[in-house]
Amino acid sequence: MTDITLPELDRAIGFTIPQQNARGRLVRLGPVLDEILTAHAYPPAIERLLAEALTLTALIGTTLKDADGQLTIQTRSDTGVIQLLVCDYRGGELRGYVQFDADKLAELPADPTLFALFGQGYLAITFDLAVTGERYQGIVPIDGETLSAAAESYFTQSEQIPSLLRVGISKGPDGRTVAGGLFLQHLPEGEEGRERLHVKLDHPEWEHVQALGQTMEAEELADAALPLETLVWRLFNEEQDVRVTQAPAIVRGCRCSADYIASVITKFSVEERRDMADADGLIQVDCAFCAKKFPVRYDAEATA
Repeated sequence: MTDITLPELDRAIGFTIPQQNARGRLVRLGPVLDEILTAHAYPPAIERLLAEALTLTALIGTTLKDADGQLTIQTRSDTGVIQLLVCDYRGGELRGYVQFDADKLAELPADPTLFALFGQGYLAITFDLAVTGERYQGIVPIDGETLSAAAESYFTQSEQIPSLLRVGISKGPDGRTVAGGLFLQHLPEGEEGRERLHVKLDHPEWEHVQALGQTMEAEELADAALPLETLVWRLFNEEQDVRVTQAPAIVRGCRCSADYIASVITKFSVEERRDMADADGLIQVDCAFCAKKFPVRYDAEATA
C-alpha cells in the first residue's frame, strides 16, 4: 500500500441532497482503525468483524449534533462464537473490542458467515444525548450477511427511516487496514395532517437515491487514494444541488487512565483491595477497550 496523506484517512464528511430530501455520510478509517485492531491481535475473522462495526459506529456517530453525545453499537449472543462486541463514538473518539470463544472459532472455516459467528444474536444501537440526558435504544436480530444489513433493519424498524449502509474493508500486504463506509437516509417531510414521507419505503425520491447509493463498490469505499468528496461526486454529479459539510477528525478514544482507575479502586474497602492485589501488592486492572493493564496499589490512597 502506498503512503496516503492523513487528511484522506480517519475523517468523515456529511452531505445533503435537498431536491431528493436525502442526506448522507461518508467515512474512511486508517491509522485509527489499525491502532485499535493491533492492540488486540484478534484472529482475521474477528478483526474484520470489528473493523466493520467500528466503521458503522463512526458513520452513525458522526451524525450526532450533540457534541458530547455518544453512539454505542453492541451485540450479544448466548450461543455464538461472539459473546460480546462493543463500539462507541463520542466527540470524534472511536473505540471498540470483542469477546469471543476461541475454541468455537477454531471449529469454523476461515471465512465464517455472520450466522456462524452469532447464531441467534442481537444488535443494539444506543444514542445517549448529553444536552437533554435522554437515551434512545433499538434492538434488532442480526440477520443477513453483514452487520451493515442489521443496522439498516434498525433504522427501518426502530426509526422508520429508509436507510442504506455500505462498508468496504481492505488489508494491504503491509498489514495495514483501510475501511470506508456510506450511510444514506431519506429525510422526513410533514409531521401533521398527512403521512410522514419517511415511512414510505417506496417513495420515488428514495428509490432514486437508494439506486445510486447501491452502485458504490466496496473497493471504492476502502480506496484511500479516492477523496471522499470524489465519491459524492461520482454518485450524485447529476443532482442539481449537493451540499457537503465537514465532520470532526476521528481519533482513537479510551477514557481509562491511571488516575481514573485509581479513583475507582478507592471505592472498595482496604480489605477488598488487599484481596484483589497480587504478591507485589498491585491490583492489575485491564481495560478491554485499549488492551492495557493499569497496576494500582491496594493501600488507602490507592496510588497508581
